[in-house]
Amino acid sequence: MTTTMPVGEHGQQPAIPKSVFITGAGGFIGRAIMARYKALGCEVRGMDLQPDESAGIVAGDITDPASWAAHAKGCELFIHTAAVVSLAAQWPAYRKITVAGTRKAIDVAVAAGAKRFVHFSSIAALGYDYPDGADENWPVTIGKDYLYGVAKGASEHVALAAHAAREIDVTIIRPGDVYGPGSRAWLIEPLKMAKAGQLILPDNGDGVFTPVFIEDLLDGIMLAAGLEEGAGQVFILWGGETVSCNEFFSHHWHWAGRSGSPRSLPLKAALALTKGVWRMNQLLKRHDEVTPDTMLMFSRKGGFSIEKAKRLLGYRPKIRLAEGMRESEAWLKASGELD
Repeated sequence: MTTTMPVGEHGQQPAIPKSVFITGAGGFIGRAIMARYKALGCEVRGMDLQPDESAGIVAGDITDPASWAAHAKGCELFIHTAAVVSLAAQWPAYRKITVAGTRKAIDVAVAAGAKRFVHFSSIAALGYDYPDGADENWPVTIGKDYLYGVAKGASEHVALAAHAAREIDVTIIRPGDVYGPGSRAWLIEPLKMAKAGQLILPDNGDGVFTPVFIEDLLDGIMLAAGLEEGAGQVFILWGGETVSCNEFFSHHWHWAGRSGSPRSLPLKAALALTKGVWRMNQLLKRHDEVTPDTMLMFSRKGGFSIEKAKRLLGYRPKIRLAEGMRESEAWLKASGELD
């Protein structure tokens, strides 16, 4: 665990905040942020649907702050990660939790006296059909498809409106595909699907995956959250190393003891199949991430620019995919997910 504040390429180094509050603190990214700031000696508190009193995490619903708002009182830095983290939800849930929940989190941060509000969006806000090298100026996606990304874009509007109104300084983070020890979305769930032979990629897995190792993301978060240059800005943070979905998920396929590559279907067939599976899961009230939007995400054609984060923050990702996957495999074995 890193015990020093990251330093940007040009010598940028934020001051260590005295106290930090994190929504969604029990999630993969939330827990990683909490551990990093605690290692620096910060007082760190948080809320999540599942409490962990030993870690300073109280139970709470982002849409109903009454039960947890007092826990944030006096925080200097407020980091908002709570959201619907799924490509399988329906719009009412995204609207209530991801979008309206962001406004409620801002209200709590302002009342608590926080100086900076860091809002977690996603590269999904740019949709799945964007040009290679798209940066923070590319329009956010709208429409009836890819609702996870639509909701993330809408939540950015809520946060930036608060900044424009001078309620609180806001920084927006758009992480890439975050993986590493503890990742449910990009380690545990794909491994389960690979073991069951259900890991399917569209168009031979030729779509682009944009991984960022969790420790690299944490460096970028801390620089963006602590530097004056981060106020009022949107930052794309990922590893800068594009790989195909086939290359990334072949690791899981091989960890599951399978040879060759994950199964594939043409995109149109994959969309039709997953649409049927998603509808059936809705009827049965069963959750998994086999959805048309997942297939669309796996059909992306390019990476993203991190030039803005490099220029303003001195952000430089250090962990390449091969090293990150070695650490991930070691964690899967240590945690019992792999023999």
